Amino acid sequence: MRIATWNVNGLRARLEFALHWLRERRPGLVGLQELKLSGEHFPHAAFAEAGYRAAVHGQKSWNGVAILCREDLELEVLQTGLPGQGDFGARLLSARAAGLAFTTVYCPNGKNTGHEDFPRKLAWFDALAEHLAGSAERTGQGGRAELLVGDFNIVPAALDSWNEKGLAGSIFHTGKERARLQALFALGFCDLFREKHPELRTFSWWDYRGGAFHRGQGLRIDLLLGSPDLRARLRSVQVDRDWRKKRDGLTASDHAPVVADLDWP
Repeated sequence: MRIATWNVNGLRARLEFALHWLRERRPGLVGLQELKLSGEHFPHAAFAEAGYRAAVHGQKSWNGVAILCREDLELEVLQTGLPGQGDFGARLLSARAAGLAFTTVYCPNGKNTGHEDFPRKLAWFDALAEHLAGSAERTGQGGRAELLVGDFNIVPAALDSWNEKGLAGSIFHTGKERARLQALFALGFCDLFREKHPELRTFSWWDYRGGAFHRGQGLRIDLLLGSPDLRARLRSVQVDRDWRKKRDGLTASDHAPVVADLDWP
């Protein structure tokens, strides 16, 4: 089973690019973030033609998440939106597919540590941890076989930043944000990328400005988190860096997909 996460940074602008990627990579499950369109405008027909069904939690112009599922797999929505955090927009969607509980999240950015959105970001993560702590009841699987994927807008560790020394203490790099990720790990989730690549320095997001991609000035903020029983089933995981580049005249997102292959079911 191939699973993936991808912040597409506007699905209208990236639809043909995303379809091209799907045809080449053929994942079974994909969590999408930052759709920037409402549910009624989601291009279900285009994805169906490519062999995928979709569950969507959209929002006009901002935010929005979706789960793509290969048409041969069942897809049952479990949760739409993070309870108590609706004011922060459409940022969470959970479904069951192929025996997996699969959640995609577009976590708040926070803007900067002095902005009013920063403490709200921390509170959102606290609400996420509280919500996921009830996964046994939510999935009916005792909390097993669960994936949490998405754009977390947190750099997990110094290795995941192009300039930890210069950016330490700034947004994405604070101890308070990293403590929120540790709270998710305390629930049993592990960072699948780091399971296979404990020392590899690579990134999943690069600013469009200043030639950041070509200069290697990026951050690893797009994560695939898995429950403990998936660790032994992990065959490979990679940042699909080549899909951060233009293809056939189509402009890529500022995020690259992150892809993992699991021995599943």
